[in-house]
Amino acid sequence: MVNVAVKAARAAGSIINRAALDIESVRVSQKKANDFVTEVDHAAEQAIIETLLAAYPGHGIWAEETGREHGAKDSEFVWIIDPLDGTTNFIHGLPVYCVSVALAVRGKVEQAVVYDPTRNDLFTATKGRGAYLNDRRLRVSKRIELRQALISTGFPYRQDDDFSHYLHLMGEVMQRTAGLRRPGAAALDLAYVAAGYTDGFFELGLQPWDVAAGSLLVTEAGGLVGNFTGEADFLEQGECLAGNPKIYGQMVGLLGKHSKFATAEQKASRKSL
Repeated sequence: MVNVAVKAARAAGSIINRAALDIESVRVSQKKANDFVTEVDHAAEQAIIETLLAAYPGHGIWAEETGREHGAKDSEFVWIIDPLDGTTNFIHGLPVYCVSVALAVRGKVEQAVVYDPTRNDLFTATKGRGAYLNDRRLRVSKRIELRQALISTGFPYRQDDDFSHYLHLMGEVMQRTAGLRRPGAAALDLAYVAAGYTDGFFELGLQPWDVAAGSLLVTEAGGLVGNFTGEADFLEQGECLAGNPKIYGQMVGLLGKHSKFATAEQKASRKSL
């Protein structure tokens, strides 16, 4: 199955790379303030869906741009697709974006592909069989102290986002780590945790298609993924925290009190700061 997902992701990547040669001609529209979509997103998504359904016509599809309108509606096998994660980067010519394709079986992600078309970097994972970058086995970093850790995140960008809440989160992290980065594509952020390039990642407001594939990459590389309180069932909760086991545990201690799922005791500790 992962081979079909790779084929689909590469087809989308080809569309993206062709369009990147002439960014100025790409038609861009806004779904809401600062939330962009292009004709490239739609074309890439269509290529992925056609490739997947040609191989597995009985499977379901859950895609960023077209939702669940394609594929079987009652299948236990559901492909979760983000055809172009990092659209804002793409339309500005910043080469930090990717294609994300995951297969969930009865709600659990079992296959994952994150493809960076600008670098031809192919991240893949199959549940129980490890994570890979271009056929090289991936392992999360070995850093154990938060003060030495490089952490990635995503800043709020919509008008209805709670900026003050996120500033608190950033303040907690920035003063206790070696650095905070905001690349702009959550699927790549998670892939980079899996590869050991960064030691952890956190973000609010993410959708399942942003994190499904990347989360399997992290766990298959020996890392942990959950919400801010450390609960593993995070996919549709709008919170994502990932890292190597040591850094993940420290991040939960740091950010758990800011989670909407925090216990009364955790919330009390936040108020006392």
